[in-house]
Amino acid sequence: MGRIRIGLALGSGVARGWAHLGVLKAIDKLGLVPDVVAGSSIGALVGGFYLAGHAGPLEEWARSLTTLKMLRYLKIPLSGGMLSGTRLFSEAEHYLGDMQIGELKTPYVAIATDLWTGHEIWLRDGKLVDAMRASLSLPGVFKPKRLNGHWLVDGALVNPVPVSVCRALGAQMTIAVNLNADLMGKAHEGAQPPDENGDSGDRLTSSFRHFGHGEPSTFNVMVTSLNIIQDRIARSRLAGEPPDVTINPRIGHIGLLEFDRADELIRAGEQAVERAMPEIQDAIAVFSSLHG
Repeated sequence: MGRIRIGLALGSGVARGWAHLGVLKAIDKLGLVPDVVAGSSIGALVGGFYLAGHAGPLEEWARSLTTLKMLRYLKIPLSGGMLSGTRLFSEAEHYLGDMQIGELKTPYVAIATDLWTGHEIWLRDGKLVDAMRASLSLPGVFKPKRLNGHWLVDGALVNPVPVSVCRALGAQMTIAVNLNADLMGKAHEGAQPPDENGDSGDRLTSSFRHFGHGEPSTFNVMVTSLNIIQDRIARSRLAGEPPDVTINPRIGHIGLLEFDRADELIRAGEQAVERAMPEIQDAIAVFSSLHG
């Protein structure tokens, strides 16, 4: 009996993307080896590190992040301008160097959006870090990435959970990791109330608020608004292109910009795989009988 081709679609979710690390660890423990990996936004970054054999260092780095360290990496301008992301992606280059997508042993696609046409762009070759950078260019937050003659922005604008890409590349069974399933309506659950200065205790997210007013900053408004749009797009696309297995980490209580909560997110990713085990086993049994 031949092994079924498994596709792994890693969805967008900004800081919540650290949950992908937990999902990948749990999948590895199950002995599941993806034959295709497609990622959108933070999913492209984690998926690229995973296939390059550097998921461990990425996890170690993510767990080491503090609010102050992340602010330094992002170089957040008080004027509200866009971030270059230079320092953040220099860290990625430290591990990946000039590695090309073609050097990966498993087919990999990073999803990006053409800023001028709105077309979905599949990045399947070239420098791995460049593809990650383009897919993670959240509009209004990170500057667009110029690549292959196009200005590219976040892939989540067109395909937040790229199930369709996995199938197009030959996956027989597709596993989707949707970071938004537990999100909308829960973004502020568990958040501390504003103090006398109007600032909440929402860690990194509170750093994006106007000092002394408690109002969401331009960054917070932009990121949250885009997330609402992406959530609606993801729901629509997943309804039309349903995956065979969906893994839904329960992370709606964690802020979009709370990169310093990797421990919780990674654990949530592992727990999500445990909950999905019956669904995974059933799908493997069905597809093995169909393609055996």
